[in-house]
Amino acid sequence: MNNATPDSGWRYRLHEVIYGTDTREGKLFDLILLGVILYSIIIVMLESIPSINASHHRFLNRSEWVVTVLFTIEYFLRIICIKRPGKYIFSFFGLIDLLSTIPKYLSYFVVGSQYITAFRALRLLRVFRILKLVRFMGESNNLLRALRASRTKIFVFVFFVMIISVLLGTVMYLVEGPQNGFISIPHSVYWTIVTLTTVGYGDISPQTGLGQMIATLIMIIGYGIIAVPTGIVSAEYTVARTDRADIDDGRSCSHCGTDIHRKDAEYCRKCGQKLKET
Repeated sequence: MNNATPDSGWRYRLHEVIYGTDTREGKLFDLILLGVILYSIIIVMLESIPSINASHHRFLNRSEWVVTVLFTIEYFLRIICIKRPGKYIFSFFGLIDLLSTIPKYLSYFVVGSQYITAFRALRLLRVFRILKLVRFMGESNNLLRALRASRTKIFVFVFFVMIISVLLGTVMYLVEGPQNGFISIPHSVYWTIVTLTTVGYGDISPQTGLGQMIATLIMIIGYGIIAVPTGIVSAEYTVARTDRADIDDGRSCSHCGTDIHRKDAEYCRKCGQKLKET
């Protein structure tokens, strides 16, 4: 039995309902919780619309208080039914649960703080545990490792792009000038970056033939620039997957979601839960 789980009694049964995603009651509890979270997010969104808030303020406010009280009760129940409350309180989900509960209480002292309850959207991450999607978390970890390994190359690349943007922006300032909307070098650099990234707001556009030729060149360069970071990350991602394949068989812990275990491991390296056989 996990060292955070009560041995027996009502705390154990409560723990199985709140944390036990493998049990029928646990799945039902989490599904209801997700429904309440979605409802509360919709309420916050509707409150931000002046016309709806003016005509339905009382209903929205009462609904928000009901949701807040339910989340407060749930938060304290989560603390009560585990042996080491600090492990939950200072965990990612524990902090998110707290941040999504206190804004309504703070609204009595700080005007507008109730909109911070939009943090409740992060609580929807619990769907990963409910639908057993933790097995896919290993792929996201591979991507994070690839991004970390690529950070130096990407930094050099972005620095190079910034230099190109300054140079081309300066050229466009000299070619077009203030009379065509390129009122300063920073303004011209802004246009260059917008064009280079193929965003193209259209608030500034070259009017001279030479300026349009340079703009065409920048657009073509932009398509090539978009592909470079993708190639860098893809190469590192392939390496990360290859390295992982040497030490991991793809198993994730059903209790805490930790992946990357040795192929001969029987228990989770983080929480000690017995791993399922592949």
